[in-house]
Amino acid sequence: MPATAAKHEYTRPETLRLLGISERQLRKWEQLGLVEPVEVYRFQNLIALRTLVRLQAAKLPAAKIQRAVVAVRRKMANGANPLTDFRLYAEGNRIRVQMDRHSMEPESGQLLLDFGDTELERMVSLPRPRIDETGAESRRRSREAETWFQRGVELEQTRAPVDAVVDAYTIAVSLDPKLAAALVNLGTIHFTAQHWDKAEKYYLRALGANPSYPLAHFNMGNLWDERGDRAKAREHYLKALELDPHYADAHYNLALLYQSAGELMKAIRHWRTYLKIDPRSQWADVARRELDRLYSATLVQGGGSQSSLRAQ
Repeated sequence: MPATAAKHEYTRPETLRLLGISERQLRKWEQLGLVEPVEVYRFQNLIALRTLVRLQAAKLPAAKIQRAVVAVRRKMANGANPLTDFRLYAEGNRIRVQMDRHSMEPESGQLLLDFGDTELERMVSLPRPRIDETGAESRRRSREAETWFQRGVELEQTRAPVDAVVDAYTIAVSLDPKLAAALVNLGTIHFTAQHWDKAEKYYLRALGANPSYPLAHFNMGNLWDERGDRAKAREHYLKALELDPHYADAHYNLALLYQSAGELMKAIRHWRTYLKIDPRSQWADVARRELDRLYSATLVQGGGSQSSLRAQ
């Protein structure tokens, strides 16, 4: 497990720059009681402000946002912060609240069904700060991006809510748009949720940021494999192996692809390579079983000896 990321703190000017908002806007949110005035801003503070940035970008009036937040606070009555503990999102000119697998109209408390990707499409990503970066400033932002990336990894490992994980990676990418690892992890979150188009978008951005990143090619291969396009899947798996010949999982997946396509000798070659790299994992037993099946199949087809097939 990676080392725990340091708890990062931001000054007020740094927070304004990071989120792309003005001092006047922040003061207005504070006056409305949407956020508390603080001297230093931590992870939860930024999550709350990001929610307000999204709602504002959807052109919702501040007064409407305030009514929704107050209504949720009143209904929860347990000290929950609607801006960090739930997901507030815009649906047309209305505000909805995601609670577990349902969404709710905040003022009436009515639960809404058919909660899916519609509202996510309306959410606006974190605005990038408009500043002229010097070399020192660029390095500072890169360090901060790495801190937020590690924070996202830590949250994933502790099974934190997906929203918090996504926010950490998104902040990392806003600080360093070429942080391919964060882009890949965002893609994988969408891949796991079967949001194939969104996963592809992030994997493509990761490959644009770093075309020589084997994991990005491997994950793109998984995506095309899941979509049923074996040719594109094979292309990315092979590229991952070109960049890292000892990428065991790429050998494993290629062996499965070739085996299902009837290209048995290629499958055998990748099963053998996989077992050389990873001979003791639980997947090694599967690889050995499949390899024995292929030996038997090629023996019947070719009439040769198993010993000649095994020698290399």
